[in-house]
Amino acid sequence: MVLTKNDLRKYRKNYGLTQEGLAKRVGVTRQTIISIERGRYTPSLELSLKFAKVFQCKVEDLFGLKEVKNWRKQEDE
Repeated sequence: MVLTKNDLRKYRKNYGLTQEGLAKRVGVTRQTIISIERGRYTPSLELSLKFAKVFQCKVEDLFGLKEVKNWRKQEDE
């Protein structure tokens, strides 16, 4: 099974930024940051690139796909 990865909150907290502070840096509202962190909204490529620039990382470090092995086995337990 493949799930999406969203490490925005982890990076934001590691950099000591509030949701409001990050929102101002990338030009969106705090509500947008909340929605992205909660997985309700998928950021555009442009916004993802802005996040990567703020955190000096690759977009793939923030967002992407991750493989979950043995997901059926975990469901049965």
